[in-house]
Amino acid sequence: MRIAIIDTSTTRAAIISEGLREAGLDDIVVIDGMLGMVAALEKAAPEVVLINLENPSRDVLEEFFAVSRALARPIAMFVDQSDAESTNAAVDAGVSAYIVDGLAKQRIKPVIDLAIRRFQAFARLQAELHEARSALADRTTIDRAKAILMKRRGIDEPTAYGLLRAQAMRSNRRIVEIADAIITSDALMGDL
Repeated sequence: MRIAIIDTSTTRAAIISEGLREAGLDDIVVIDGMLGMVAALEKAAPEVVLINLENPSRDVLEEFFAVSRALARPIAMFVDQSDAESTNAAVDAGVSAYIVDGLAKQRIKPVIDLAIRRFQAFARLQAELHEARSALADRTTIDRAKAILMKRRGIDEPTAYGLLRAQAMRSNRRIVEIADAIITSDALMGDL
């Protein structure tokens, strides 16, 4: 597993690197600071990112949070000081583990494991949410098409659904595609 360490202090980066190596993780890339950070991260293509900030200002945190949103990777952030607002911003930005005053080399591996698990859980929830929204949109489209068929043909709902299903099977398309075509056709044809 490739791990990128972002730190402006070479001493702290060395502590993190040592902790990772002791845990059997030796594919490590150290990125020192903000200058060219995004390009360096893209080039390194890490699976996990560890960010260590001694005393981050609001601007520095915002920069890292913007990077966090764009990365779509597990991110563990170590900070020496924090407040409720910064913690909330970190969570909203997708930081998987936000550790305050807890940088110790023996804790790095468990923090990475936690960040990966939380990232995977969040990714699963995002996928489920997308799937649910898509299913709801499909259901709405199908219901609109059934209503059009019921009105135009004077049929009941099961019959309208049967027509949609039969056409989908004949044309080897999804029911929602047929429903979308009916809605589009109805919008173009109007009350002819």
